[in-house]
Amino acid sequence: MEATNRCHTTREAVHYRQMQDFRRLRVWQRAHELLLAIKEVARSLPKSVSSDSKSQLIRAADSIVANIVEGSGAASRREFARYLDISIKSATEVDYRLQLARDEGNLRYEVWQPLSEQVIEVRKMVFRLRNSVIAADKTEQQRRRESRKPRTDNR
Repeated sequence: MEATNRCHTTREAVHYRQMQDFRRLRVWQRAHELLLAIKEVARSLPKSVSSDSKSQLIRAADSIVANIVEGSGAASRREFARYLDISIKSATEVDYRLQLARDEGNLRYEVWQPLSEQVIEVRKMVFRLRNSVIAADKTEQQRRRESRKPRTDNR
């Protein structure tokens, strides 16, 4: 199971231009699983929890996934990294909203804990992918600069 949960971010970042199918990204798979779990939990929250609170929790979880999807179709690595940054922020919001539901007594600890761990895992995966995408972009920019430099050898 450990091998399926790891995000091979370097490979994903390096092959970004060739791989536009977001479904192949492990981080998307885990974020999608998280969204489905969040939707299930939101449906089970007590009626006393406002529909706005439930909706905001679902929208924030959906934003994690949606930004990975949108970013995978971006024209550049830099743009992809920007979408991943938004995804990280959305994961942080989901983490907080789950904490709030727990602290208000609307979410039992036994339900909150595994969800919280899942959110943290997804956020870390997105963060690692973002860092890899940025590093690959810098490497590509450096390579371009190097190829533009006039040769100074004596040929």
